[in-house]
Amino acid sequence: MLGSRSRSSTSARAAVDLTTEIGSVTLPAPVMTASGTAGHGDELAAFFDLSVLGAIVVKSLAPFAWQGNPAPRVHETAGGMINSVGLQGPGVVAWRKDELPALRRSGARVVASIWGRTIDDYRVAAEQLVGAEGVIAVEVNVSCPNLEDSKRMFAHDPAMAAAVIEATEVCGFPRWAKLSPNVTDITEIAGAVFRAGAEAVTLANTVMGLVIDIETRLPVLGGGGGGLSGPGVRPVALRAVYETQAAHPDLPIIGVGGICTAEHAVEFLMAGACAVQVGTAAFADPRASNLVQTGLTEWCRNHEIESVRQLIGTAHQS
Repeated sequence: MLGSRSRSSTSARAAVDLTTEIGSVTLPAPVMTASGTAGHGDELAAFFDLSVLGAIVVKSLAPFAWQGNPAPRVHETAGGMINSVGLQGPGVVAWRKDELPALRRSGARVVASIWGRTIDDYRVAAEQLVGAEGVIAVEVNVSCPNLEDSKRMFAHDPAMAAAVIEATEVCGFPRWAKLSPNVTDITEIAGAVFRAGAEAVTLANTVMGLVIDIETRLPVLGGGGGGLSGPGVRPVALRAVYETQAAHPDLPIIGVGGICTAEHAVEFLMAGACAVQVGTAAFADPRASNLVQTGLTEWCRNHEIESVRQLIGTAHQS
């Protein structure tokens, strides 16, 4: 009995292999920041060592500077927050010059994120990223309105989403398509972008919502409606991951949406994600992504899991 307890104790203290693969990209850990919640540069470096995370995903960038939406831009809700920031940013060229160098010095693995109003915008943004040192992948945010097609979101149409992915091939980096949950069948969109060249999909972006101030009788956000994020959307994102993994078992998935704890990350891994992103939780605690990763290591030790890869997709096993 004593020998058994000793072996169990040794196993619990054993190192956990956090390495994961997202298509052609190998990360030393499966936890990243989510785009839009960690700034454009090394803002979070004041709170933890950025190099310990799998990657830092920066705020989405257009091929031009963009002012974003009018204030107010953020409003707290019972299940998280709703925002209408409007993708404010300096543009890819200015970001490469002013922000990327600090991220590189921090030792972070950088995932650039791009957006556009037209397919050509995406292509130009991708061209502007060519040769960007320190960038390991590009997350293509297709949850944007297409100004050339009645402002329908690219992510709401398989053909349009695929066209964006094809147009961004010029960047030369692996591309991850960030999809919207506001569709009838997200697996159809995921399949389309996979066939178009995306190495992975990020599931899922915010849920469209609205909050009204009953005293002013107006929407609380300056832009009207916004994107709901945080714990309230976690079951929505988790189902998107689960169904997409079932429909496309060879498609790498990055899970995002309401992840606040290590246990939440484990859920997404079991649903089929090979990595996760932590977003809204960082507004309450800038260390959130690091704490989730630390907690994930401890959870694996306590459950005698030697590698996080052992967890991926296990919820699909009968």
